[in-house]
Amino acid sequence: MLLARLTQANGAPGQEGEVRDLIRAEIEPYVDVLKMDTLGNLIAIKNPDAPGPRVMLAAHMDEVALMIVGVDSSGYLKFRPIGGVDPRVLVAKTVTVGAKKIPGVIGGKPIHLQRAEEREKAFAIQEMVIDIGAKSKEDAEKLVKMGEIAYFTTEYEEIGQNKVKAKALDDRVGCALAIRLLKEEVSFPLIAAFTVQEEVGLRGAGVAAYQAEPDLALILEGTTASDVPGTDKHKHATAVGQGPAITVMDRTVIPHPQLVQELFALAEEKGIKVQVRRNTAGGTDAGQIQLSREGVKVAVIAVPCRYIHSPVSVMSKDDFEGAYELVKSYLARLEEREGSR
Repeated sequence: MLLARLTQANGAPGQEGEVRDLIRAEIEPYVDVLKMDTLGNLIAIKNPDAPGPRVMLAAHMDEVALMIVGVDSSGYLKFRPIGGVDPRVLVAKTVTVGAKKIPGVIGGKPIHLQRAEEREKAFAIQEMVIDIGAKSKEDAEKLVKMGEIAYFTTEYEEIGQNKVKAKALDDRVGCALAIRLLKEEVSFPLIAAFTVQEEVGLRGAGVAAYQAEPDLALILEGTTASDVPGTDKHKHATAVGQGPAITVMDRTVIPHPQLVQELFALAEEKGIKVQVRRNTAGGTDAGQIQLSREGVKVAVIAVPCRYIHSPVSVMSKDDFEGAYELVKSYLARLEEREGSR
């Protein structure tokens, strides 16, 4: 399955090559132009010279991960997060490190050795290490170089009632949607931008949009689902199983109101269950794409994912299909408009 292969590929910010190669092989037969820019964005275009609106689908390839920044005298690896990783979820997780995919475990002082006051708080990043079984600093340095990346080892698996658990659903779910949508037949220019370094400041998106010059862009994302224990229902940003979420505002963008309302109306017309993303925290590539050149109409359509930015997230396949059907319907509606002119 495509989503399984995407989530099990590794691609930290700035090191998205494995994911990019997988996507390139998947979409090459379906596009007319396929190029990689200096930052590493992969840009695919169908019908580049056709009349009609230039429509961009954008999804980022990178995932949160850990960078190796040191080795102590006993051979334990010191690390720092790349992207927004909560330190509280890291201890005892398994990882692979570097190009050689050296297996390791994130460790901290065991509870038996902690003082009473230490048990009252979570480990800080500085209090954890990655144990690769090395005997010494010299032994570890033969296996791992500074700056290499540690990735979580969670495997894709279908669980429960039509749900999926995997790493990197943010935003391999968006990549999977964009790949599938590129296989649809349209007559206007359709651009898919698979962007880099979203997790460290939306860095690739603005560069991609500047090149592509879209008239409008649909950003395809995995977003925070708040339907977890301890969160009151009225505070839920989104809920798994309630359909794809449409953003009305976040920290980086106010999407184009007319485009947002058109998506809600189309969902109602087609009987596609959708929800409003009600939390304004965080941001997406929409924030940079909107500001490109003379400005771009943007909307964000996201699949809710529980436990996002952690070693494992959970999503509903029904929400994924809803997002696909909504964007597919929107592209078909654009096709109808262009045909009537």
